[in-house]
Amino acid sequence: MELLTELANLLGAGQVLTGQDAAPYLTDWRGRYTGAAQAVVRPGTADEVAGVVRLCRRHGVPIVPQGGNTGLAGGATPDAEGRAVVVSTRRLDRLRALDTDDDTITVEAGCVLQAVQDWAREAGRLFPLSLASEGSCTVGGNLATNAGGTQVLRYGNARELALGLEVVTADGEIWDGLRGLRKDNTGYDLRDLYIGSEGTLGIITAATLRLYPLPVAQCTALVALPSLEAAVALLGLARSGFGAALTGFEAMSQASLDVVTRAFPDQKLPIGPTPWYALLEVSDSESAAHAQERFHAVLQQALEQGLAQDAAVAASLAQSRALWHLRESISAAQSWEGKNIKHDISVPASRIPAFVATTDALLQAAIPGVRHVTFGHLGDGNLHYNVSRPPAIPEADFLLRQDEVYRLVHDSVHAHGGSISAEHGIGQLKRGELARYKSAVALDLMHRIKQALDPDGLMNPGKVLP
Repeated sequence: MELLTELANLLGAGQVLTGQDAAPYLTDWRGRYTGAAQAVVRPGTADEVAGVVRLCRRHGVPIVPQGGNTGLAGGATPDAEGRAVVVSTRRLDRLRALDTDDDTITVEAGCVLQAVQDWAREAGRLFPLSLASEGSCTVGGNLATNAGGTQVLRYGNARELALGLEVVTADGEIWDGLRGLRKDNTGYDLRDLYIGSEGTLGIITAATLRLYPLPVAQCTALVALPSLEAAVALLGLARSGFGAALTGFEAMSQASLDVVTRAFPDQKLPIGPTPWYALLEVSDSESAAHAQERFHAVLQQALEQGLAQDAAVAASLAQSRALWHLRESISAAQSWEGKNIKHDISVPASRIPAFVATTDALLQAAIPGVRHVTFGHLGDGNLHYNVSRPPAIPEADFLLRQDEVYRLVHDSVHAHGGSISAEHGIGQLKRGELARYKSAVALDLMHRIKQALDPDGLMNPGKVLP
């Protein structure tokens, strides 16, 4: 109780939550993990975060950083022991600076991603990180997991969009690295140590992020495809035809969109049915006429070459949003349908058709009737290869086979030269898998970094490293 009293003195009693007030912070978004904690604290400044860390360190209490609690790997949920303190960054929600000459925006870690997009747009700029949870996920969480989203093909992951960070270290000190420099070759890149570390090395409290000019025009189309091989070929054609203007290329199986139309009957597919769909987006800096001319020319080539069977081209912003809404509703539709076994994997784009064909067959042999809900960011090789239960198997029985399914899918990913985590992180979900797919040298280096920066092992213990 001494720690809770000290935390209340530091933050105010209203920002130290226990009991039922803390409950919403103790279960992950998917409902797979529920933990316990002494308290959930809500600091409002970086100095308060640092004070919390110092108090917890003095008492030997584990710290679990949490942003919007939208993660899919259990990385922001405490364990069941009840010793930890959850540090919510949601009150760190201020816009600190926006510089259109340098094309940078500096925001605190608790800022919701959509708010950052809106601030940039109001200034005539684009912040391109975009994902389905952007209305509730936070910048700190995006950076801690190195989030990807739908525009990685053009702009890169969260890591590529961050120029500088402010971080509270495991010692309770504040490292101020909030500089908007594109070039800073002065030793080890501390920023990149913390991005993607999932709160195991320190707590990100603010970031300076890249901005881009707003596109003059955008074109969006949903394309019907005969096969996944055709999708890869269409990706090559689109890259050649559009160059850097190609900002989105998503692939979706018919099965994945069938889940959406069952869950949300008001959403309609404008074309199909077909085995696969591609959702293309092109952003042009010249003019709407120029964008449409290039867009239609490439789509016409795809139809003539037999890569595409049909295409629905958005004629308005509302139609474009409706097409993207289909793609972004897949995860919510799967949650409506029931629990499934998710995989966030990456494979070289050229090997994705072989990976899907091989892995689908292996899963059908192991669990006849299993359903494949496959979709994702084909442009950067990232698939959400999700596996839903056969209708004849109860959900609880199917989920008992999760480790078996993971092993089969992840072994296939590894055999095809891929990664078992593309953008969701490791958290506690895939922690045990690392030893199988990471080299001994890589794991040793990771442990040594952890030991150097968090020698007491209090920062988000039990996450990432086995």
